[in-house]
Amino acid sequence: MSYSVSPIGFVRSCFKEKFAIPRQPQLAPAARGVLELIPPFDQAHALDGLEQVSHVWLLFLFHQALEAEPRLRVRPPRLGGNRMVGVFATRSTHRPNGIGQSVVRLERIEPGRLHLSGIDLLDGTPVLDIKPYVPYADAVADARNGLANNTPELIAVRWTETSLEQARGEALRLKEPLQALIEQCLAQDPRPAYQAPAPERRYGTRLWDVEVRWHYPDPASITVVEVLRVEG
Repeated sequence: MSYSVSPIGFVRSCFKEKFAIPRQPQLAPAARGVLELIPPFDQAHALDGLEQVSHVWLLFLFHQALEAEPRLRVRPPRLGGNRMVGVFATRSTHRPNGIGQSVVRLERIEPGRLHLSGIDLLDGTPVLDIKPYVPYADAVADARNGLANNTPELIAVRWTETSLEQARGEALRLKEPLQALIEQCLAQDPRPAYQAPAPERRYGTRLWDVEVRWHYPDPASITVVEVLRVEG
């Protein structure tokens, strides 16, 4: 038996590439986006009452990670990328039906649009449903997860004088907390867990319409070297 689902809207996100997106929501509070609803879900009465809610659950599709064959075992980055566990013990993007969920902060509501922060969603992500976060039911005081019980360790993020000036200038243009966004995303060390890059190797990703480039001068820190606007 099969079922079909259709998006209720699409996310316009600060994340234009998958690389460096936080591996969980809320890890980068400066990460912002807008959920643009499509008819008939963009009507005001569909959102009536949502103004009383601070956080929402989004059910969405990993639209760039859909696979024809299901994976029963995966290698979570949190476990170093070299240990396999069952897919249902993880939040891997390799889901049987490509469905993900994230709890995000609802900043404000406009007609047909929800402004969000703390997101971990790629630009263009199709959203299947919105559900309000219910503190007494969703926050489980005695919950545990032996595979991911503690918050990730952060790596130091440093700047060159030029890159910091570039970031501050682009933040003013975008009217977005770009410096904080870069620091919050890179502090989680987005490189694959099995890599030990040479100090001269540069990494990069696109946030909003800027390209951010960095390297690892030593294993315990990141240095941002460029923050450049992407033309076109």
